Amino acid sequence: MRRTTLPNLLTFVRIALVPVVVALFYFDRPISNWIAASIFMLACITDYLDGYFARTLKQGTRFGTFLDPMADKLLVAATLLMLVGFGRIQGLSLIPAVIILCREILVSGLREFLAETHVSVPVTQLAKWKTALQMAALSFLIIEDIPQSPVSLELLGLLGLWISAFLTLLTGFDYLRAGLKHM
Repeated sequence: MRRTTLPNLLTFVRIALVPVVVALFYFDRPISNWIAASIFMLACITDYLDGYFARTLKQGTRFGTFLDPMADKLLVAATLLMLVGFGRIQGLSLIPAVIILCREILVSGLREFLAETHVSVPVTQLAKWKTALQMAALSFLIIEDIPQSPVSLELLGLLGLWISAFLTLLTGFDYLRAGLKHM
């Protein structure tokens, strides 16, 4: 029987946190917003840590290579859907949310196809920055606002979401271009 590696354990924790973040949308605000944002950020930190430990401890596995991006997509998609469902993302701001979701589906399908041809498409530095910005934007949108704050977290979150969507298009195009060479 194989032992579970630390990176895979962190990925499982991230997946387990997704329904907790979702459930917290149904509780009284603003306390539940702060708790949900804290748990969401904890899940985001596990995303960084599982990659870090996989590299430094040389504990990367094929299972982890598959599961890690799936965990990220579950976290982002569930959070986006809840933010839309609770009216925190609406109107024209639905556009970046749809762009992000569509790119995630496209890249997942592309990676699955390329895996069958034994080709991997490494994550670019720009894609890592896109993910960090996207996670920060979603955290701000989960919190909504801080009363009497001079800065609107909602506005920061929406701005971050638009910039993330732009970076999402760029990185998605890069993945597609790299993948088309192998089709």
